[in-house]
Parts: sequence; C-alpha cells; structure tokens
Amino acid sequence: MGCRNGGVTKLKCLMVMAIFVAAFLFGLLIFTIQSPSLLLNPMADKRSSSPQTSSPHKNRTTSYQQLPDAIIIGVAKAGTYALLQMLSLHSGVAAAQREVHFFDWEENYEMGYPWYVSQMPQAFHSQLTVEKTARYFVSTQVPERIHQMNPDIKLLLIVREPTERLLSEYTHFFYKDIMNHKPTKPIMDLLVKDGQLNLEYYPLNHSLYYFHIQNWLKFFPLDSIHIVDGDELTRNPWQEMKEVERFLELKPQINASFFVFNKQKGFYCLKKRQKEVCLNERKGRAHPFVEPAVLQKLHQYYHEPNKRFFQLVGRTFNWN
Repeated sequence: MGCRNGGVTKLKCLMVMAIFVAAFLFGLLIFTIQSPSLLLNPMADKRSSSPQTSSPHKNRTTSYQQLPDAIIIGVAKAGTYALLQMLSLHSGVAAAQREVHFFDWEENYEMGYPWYVSQMPQAFHSQLTVEKTARYFVSTQVPERIHQMNPDIKLLLIVREPTERLLSEYTHFFYKDIMNHKPTKPIMDLLVKDGQLNLEYYPLNHSLYYFHIQNWLKFFPLDSIHIVDGDELTRNPWQEMKEVERFLELKPQINASFFVFNKQKGFYCLKKRQKEVCLNERKGRAHPFVEPAVLQKLHQYYHEPNKRFFQLVGRTFNWN
C-alpha cells in the first residue's frame, strides 16, 4: 500500500495505514487473550485441555453428568466394592456402578474427558459424583493423570491385612478362570518358586501399600487421601463410614440402622428400603489353604513395608 507524494493526500494515506495496523494489533490481542492454550500449545487436544467439570447450565432441580468429585482408587480385593455400595446409601452421593478404567486403560484415556463424563451417573447439584476403579492404586501413570484433571480431588484408599488381600485376589481370579473355562493353578504353585516366595507373582506386590502410595504422594498431599480400614469396615461398617462422610464433607447420615448382620454369610449386609441387600456371591468366598510355613514367609515379607506404611500415613492398623 503506497502513499503518493503531496501534502494532504500523503497525510490521509498515513492515517489510514496507522488505523489498519492498530486494528490488526487489537484483533491479535483479543485472540491471544481468548485462546492462550492454543497459542502456547498448538498440539493441545481433548485429553490434555482443561476439562469442563460440570454442566455450565446446571441448576438445583435437574440432574447432569460431571467429572467425579471423589475417586476410590483401590486397593483391589480390599473392599472397594463394599465401600462404594455403602457410600451409595448416602443421599448426597451419586456413584458410578461399574469400574470405568479411564486413567489406567490407554484406549479409554485416548477418548478424552467427554467420554469419561459420559460414564458418570446423573447427579443433582447437591450430590457428589464418585467413581471407583480398584486398579488405579497400582498403576504408575494414574496419579499424574488424575492430578492433571483435578489437583484438588478427594481420593479414597481402602486397605486390608496384606496376606488376606493377596489370598482374596487369588480366589477372585481362580473362580474367574473357572467361569471362563480356563485352566487354574493351585495357590502354592503361584506363591512359591524354588522354595522361596515367587516375587514375580504380581498380586503379591499389590499388597505393598508403602511402595505404591509413594507414587501418589508425588502429586497429592496426604490430606487429600483418606485411608479406610477394610478389615474394620467389615466389622463395624458405620464407624468407618462416619470418617468417610467427614472426609467428603457430607452431612452425617449413614449409621447402624443402615446395616444388618447376616449370620449365614458372617458379615454385614445393607438395608435398603427395609430390605436386606448383600454383596453378590463372588464376595466373601473362602480362601484356599496355605501351608503355615508359607504364611510365615508372607508375614515376614510384608512386616517391614507395613511398618513404613504406618509411619508414612501416621496411622497403625491391626495387622499381625
């Protein structure tokens, strides 16, 4: 765009050019303010961008789906399902009834937050959304991914006497293999190799709570993780649930009247609409026999990690 020589014409030309440049710079400034993530990270996608945590048009009378306010992260076979069902008794909780496996399964994580939200239950404005995937605790990439989604999320971790938890995991997969018509192996063949504990048997290391929780504490402070005593949850469920309610900042609601002891099963069942509702038949199965010498090896294997776990979380559990 040229300006011819000569008085008024040249002056007008320069004024037009100045206005054009100013308009361009102003437009660029507005674009930068509105789209900082695009300029800073042109490769940002639906997974790594800041998630929409709730419906922008939510109100107190309609339900909607949102990212979870709290996640039960594990430990598998320590009582995660029972904890979820007990939480569901509270009117202030909307719980996803199946494991989503968003953060630990790559094919799900690649679908992004919109897919994750679509797996959540409908919740009212006054309710917390809770999901449970028991394998999150032992998956190394999960803590960072959850932190990227929401660094202030509340996490629930339920633990159990390590050897009992290990035997429950074996029992779970033993019956699962039978149902799927797959060959099974005796527990002793999996636990022992060349006269020593078989450290390659991965369920053995799922009970090393001290090892796994250190990965979580790289991203979350300890006060963001509430630890539930799975053994105590079986014996006195309403007492443990009081602490869970307090952690989640829920109005106290779950008490002894929500439970009924089933003598045949040997544990508490839930009372819903005046009916007794027990966990499904896969829960509470008898564990296989393990030779006393091998049990002793297991207790010795877990002894020192247990002590370190107690020191780290500032709480002692009644594990022999």
